[in-house]
Amino acid sequence: MQIITRLTALLLLGALQINHVMADQGAAANMLADTCVACHGNDGNSAGPAIPNLAGMSPNYLMGAMLAYKYDDDEDKLESIIESDTDFEDVEAFPRYSTIMGRLAKGYKEEEIKLLANYFSSETPVRPTQAFDSAKADQGKKLHDKYCEKCHENEGRFADDDTGVLAGQWKPFFLYTMSDYKNGDRAMPKKMKTKLEEMAETEGPEAIEELAAYYSSITD
Repeated sequence: MQIITRLTALLLLGALQINHVMADQGAAANMLADTCVACHGNDGNSAGPAIPNLAGMSPNYLMGAMLAYKYDDDEDKLESIIESDTDFEDVEAFPRYSTIMGRLAKGYKEEEIKLLANYFSSETPVRPTQAFDSAKADQGKKLHDKYCEKCHENEGRFADDDTGVLAGQWKPFFLYTMSDYKNGDRAMPKKMKTKLEEMAETEGPEAIEELAAYYSSITD
């Protein structure tokens, strides 16, 4: 009986310690997220058309973005950090141009990046109402189904494949990002590069505008 009582006490103590750690992590994540609100909005839902929504993105996608910004001047260090941490084993970090994020991300430790990624991924995306051309949006849906749906499932809403959420993303941000890809200011996966090149050759330069109209038309 004494052994059972002691085991029960140890289990209860362990549960209390786990809850305490989780509470501490939650408080730390909230404090870190507060530093992002000015640009990325409450709970990661941006109010500015040139700044992306973070809410609902996958943790791996968000960690990859932050690590790419943090180590934008040292790709060898970036690769070493990802390979040495099991929490990053499924993370892909592609170099990218930034106006301010490259400087800001350098101030975050890897553990803080993990907390931020988990915080924003758990938030519910609020897709803003945007002006769009209906004819372009209709054509954009066809392009999405043909070139993008395989990775960006459910009309670009799906985040579980660690791809960016496109549905309801701000149109100007989407266009700026696609311009960075085209100009070589942002690296991308090989299969994405292949699809974009195929789309540009087959559908013409207006395809990106049509995709942007389609994604900006999604509000649910």
